[in-house]
Amino acid sequence: MKRILLMILYNLPFAPFWWCQLCAMAAHPERYSQEKRWAVLKKVTRSANKGGRVTIKSYGLEKIPEKENFIFYPNHQGLFDVLAMIESCPRFFAVVNKKEVTNIPLLKQVFHIMGAYSIDREDIRQSMGVINQVAQDVKNGKNFLIFAEGSRSKQGNRPQEFKGGSFKSACKAKCPIVPVALMNAFIPFDRNTIEKVTVNVIYLDPIPYEEYKDWKTVEIAAEVKRRIEEAILAHSAESME
Repeated sequence: MKRILLMILYNLPFAPFWWCQLCAMAAHPERYSQEKRWAVLKKVTRSANKGGRVTIKSYGLEKIPEKENFIFYPNHQGLFDVLAMIESCPRFFAVVNKKEVTNIPLLKQVFHIMGAYSIDREDIRQSMGVINQVAQDVKNGKNFLIFAEGSRSKQGNRPQEFKGGSFKSACKAKCPIVPVALMNAFIPFDRNTIEKVTVNVIYLDPIPYEEYKDWKTVEIAAEVKRRIEEAILAHSAESME
């Protein structure tokens, strides 16, 4: 990808040091505090994005819960989504990812540092194990990001169907669900261009457990998708004014 090469070239003087630091942290994340790990991830991500001519604009940061642990549910646009969220978000979170992306260089190290979980969609027992572990981790003080679409959309800023099963971890943890609308996050890595691009990360009002506790997971999925679609449409309209 042209943009990844641009990121590497821009950061070439620092790349060896950062790569060693990321690999060391990934090998033994338990030796570092969440604050230290997050600071390093944000520093590397900001520099990479700057080198790749990507600007991240954040909206609604004040809506991220400060005293409760939560799960982010953004729309899924591409491999760049996690990097956009890392630069944008002030609070540490881990990711539930597909096993297919666990061996991609850089993402592999980032996921290890986060304490991410990989899910095998073909293995129901393994998937349920991850769902239960995420719920327990949230109860124990960790935040997560889950892509409810399962795979990235091929339709730009139009989300796909959100899967109800993705919300079982939130239901088990009884935690706030935080919908996040991503816009243009598909451009940096999924399009063969190095033109400047702005990626918008829009944090929406959390949905507390008390509000969704009696809903079916498919109803939660539909509501989260609806809120994200509305945010994308509203932001697109504002940008055109």
